[in-house]
Amino acid sequence: MNTQKRLTKTLKKNSGRGMGGRVSTRHQGGGVAQRIRTIDWERKKFDMTAIVEAIEYDPIRTARIALVRYLDGDRRYILSPEGLKIGQTVVSGKDAEVKLGNALPLRNISVGTPIHNLELTPGKGGQIVRGAGTQAIILAKEADFANVRLPSGETRKILLDCFATIGQIGNIDWKNKVWGKAGIMRHRGIRPTVRGTAQHPNSHPHGGGEARSGEGMDTPKTPWGKPARGKKTRNRQKYSNYLMIKRIS
Repeated sequence: MNTQKRLTKTLKKNSGRGMGGRVSTRHQGGGVAQRIRTIDWERKKFDMTAIVEAIEYDPIRTARIALVRYLDGDRRYILSPEGLKIGQTVVSGKDAEVKLGNALPLRNISVGTPIHNLELTPGKGGQIVRGAGTQAIILAKEADFANVRLPSGETRKILLDCFATIGQIGNIDWKNKVWGKAGIMRHRGIRPTVRGTAQHPNSHPHGGGEARSGEGMDTPKTPWGKPARGKKTRNRQKYSNYLMIKRIS
């Protein structure tokens, strides 16, 4: 089945530049024209069965996407979990079955179940656990919160009213893909990367020196002279700090 053009829109390229027109993310630019697939993060067609019509490639994300058709004829894209097949049915709602591809509140999902497309605010739609091969695990439930272990290893409290989709996201081996040649990366909009030690000292803290002089400092620095490893960057006053049970080191 061909891509549903109604569910796509043109991807605007910024070549790594922010609102001021300056480069904020290096090594980006060029690339072929791409169209964004509109994903149904919220899954708000509650208690209406949808049939999986196709599993498709998405050029701007690592995960595969599934085209589903609801009983009223409406078609939408969702993330495709590992094991989802064409012809299977999925549904979302508070009383949905704990079954691959179904979306329901954490309150109704048993401990130890793999989930993805997880909400942080009820009704806002999935915000985390959306990359290929990722999954989160419910460790326990306490009061109004579920303790969820995220793919990063962090354990966080999430409200039981937040929705999540059952299963692990597919395309698990995406990291093992061999791109083959530099031109493919240019087609993807990724420009060449130059080592810091090969640059001029005005361009990078690692630059300068005669021949191969190494980093020339005790600890690695970013191109802007900030510590590259070990320094904690999370805001100590961030509103959600109390939700963190175990942080990643």
